[in-house]
Amino acid sequence: MEFDFTRSVAPLVVIVAVATVALTSMMTPSTVFMMVLPSMIVFSIVAFFLGLKHGEFRA
Repeated sequence: MEFDFTRSVAPLVVIVAVATVALTSMMTPSTVFMMVLPSMIVFSIVAFFLGLKHGEFRA
């Protein structure tokens, strides 16, 4: 299966959205939106691009 940018980013966005919704039921929304969500976004971007470069290297 060929992955392009949108097919790769879409599951990542869905995972972050589901995790955010799940965490707002356990924690206060202000804490989730101001502290947890930005760190999840930054980590997912860094992990995505490291995985992308590793995949290019392996190919």
